[in-house]
Parts: sequence; C-alpha cells; structure tokens
Amino acid sequence: MTTAAPAKTAPSKKKKGNSTLAKRLKRCWPFYIMALPAIIYFVINNYIPMSGLILAFEHYTVSGGIFGSEKVGLQNFKFLFTSADSWIMIRNTLLYNLAFIVLGTVIAILTAYFLHELKSNMSRKVYQTVILFPGLLSVIIVSYLANALLAGDTGFINMHILRPLGLESVSFYSEKKWWPFILVFVHFWQMTGTNCILYLANMSAIDPGLYEASSLDGASRWDQLINITVPCLIPTIITMTILQVGKIFNSDFGLFYQVPMNSGAILDVTQTIDTYVYRGLMNTANMGMSAAACFYQSVVGFVLVMITNAITRKISRENAMF
Repeated sequence: MTTAAPAKTAPSKKKKGNSTLAKRLKRCWPFYIMALPAIIYFVINNYIPMSGLILAFEHYTVSGGIFGSEKVGLQNFKFLFTSADSWIMIRNTLLYNLAFIVLGTVIAILTAYFLHELKSNMSRKVYQTVILFPGLLSVIIVSYLANALLAGDTGFINMHILRPLGLESVSFYSEKKWWPFILVFVHFWQMTGTNCILYLANMSAIDPGLYEASSLDGASRWDQLINITVPCLIPTIITMTILQVGKIFNSDFGLFYQVPMNSGAILDVTQTIDTYVYRGLMNTANMGMSAAACFYQSVVGFVLVMITNAITRKISRENAMF
C-alpha cells in the first residue's frame, strides 16, 4: 500500500510581498537616505501642524488651548462669505492666479527658449544670473524698490519721466487702475527666472536631431518652437499647471500686502484671501477665523487638483499625475 506524497504548499502572498519589499529597500536604500531630510522636513513642517486644523472649528482661547477651547462648528467660516468684501477678495485671488498661470507659463517657456538658443555658455550663465536675481530678493526690498519708482513726490517715474515731459504726476498709491498691471509685472519680474529653470532643463533633454532635421526642411525658429519644443514640454506644462491650480485660492502675501504698502485706497484691486485674513486677524485676534480660511483654501485646492487631474487623465492618461 502506497501513501500519497504530501502536496506542496505555495508560498503565501504575504511572505512574497515582504521579500519583494526587502529587496526593494536593499536596492534603493541610498535614495531613501538622500530623501530622508526632505521627508523629515515635510513631516515636521506640513503634517504635524495639521493637528491645528481643529482651530477652524473652535473659538480659541489661550486658557483652553487647541484641544480644550469651545467648539463652534462652522461659525468661523462665515466671515469669509458674509462680509461685503468677500466677493472682491475671492475675485481678485482667482483672476490674479489665472493670469499668473496662463501668462506665467508662456513667459517662462519663451524665456527658457531664448536662454536655450544662446550659443555662448558664458552669455547663458550671465543672463540666467540676471533673471534669477530678483527671485532671491526679500519682498521688503522689492516693496521699497517699487516705492522708489512709484512714490508721488520722490518716485523715479514722476520725477524723471512724467514731469520732464510736461505731464501730470500720478499718485500710484491712491489710484487703483494701475495696480493690476503693476502687481502682474512685479510678480513676473521676480518669478520668471525661477519658473523657467524647469523648462530650460527639459529643453536640454530634447533630441538635437529633431531641430537639425526641421532646419533641413526649411523650418524657422518659430516653427521649431511651436512644432518641436512645445509638444516635448507638454508633460511638464500639464504637471506644473495642475500644481498651480491647487494653489489658485492662495496668494503671495508679500506681493499683495507689502508692495502696495497696505494702502487702503487701492484695496479693491489688491485685496486677496490671504491679506483679508491677515487684516481680520490683526483686528479681531481670532485664531479660529485664520485657521478656517487656511482650511478652506486647502480643501478647495485639493478638490481642484483632483478635478484637473481627472480631466487630464480622460484626455491624455500618460500625462496625468496619478
């Protein structure tokens, strides 16, 4: 009488998964170590403070602390929508950011293309330094530079341009019609150098043979930009746009508060959600309202990123972020 041999048991999926994970960790540990400082930074700076979101639903007091203050539900969110200035600051935040996204992408690509077309390495480095330098300046310095140009009595534009031409001086800090152009100009003057770096790096990776072949076919520089450079940059453009859409309800506080010198006469065109919350916090010292505004911006940004990415995935799945 013979006995059947015992059936071989297949290795469990759990053990196989653990083995795969161990191999991956062993193979990629130098990269994880390189990423460790950034991971620690994000945990300390971005994730641990998320516990403070509870302030958005509390009437914060020092004696009660974050977890012991009175709960008020959604009451802290009302001031964002019930004030007479609510529509103005939401409109300004959205329109300025739309201009920064659309015009910023075009200007960054054109600037990167011009730098890429420079044949001399020395010239490219000089121009890159000049373009990047404004982005390294403190917003306080930028605001005083703007004031040196725009001040009514001593500003360069009034003193050395308008008056010598026999034109009337312009009171920039009390006439709001100029500020949409001034703020957009200052933003691009500061940020174009930083924004064009990624596009410049991607242009350097484009196969030079494509440009050579198009030149033999009689293509101009403009044709090469439209038909070769821009299509090769589409994945980067889409990724950058999705990330910027996520911040469309945020604004550069320094640009909209410091550069206009907190002038009340031009608040209709310089007030954004961030400056509105800051002014409200300075007047009421209500920490809950400030936390509610930040929570609202984060939720709306998250929803917009998900929607934008879903649309991208429907149109071009390979260019979606996830």
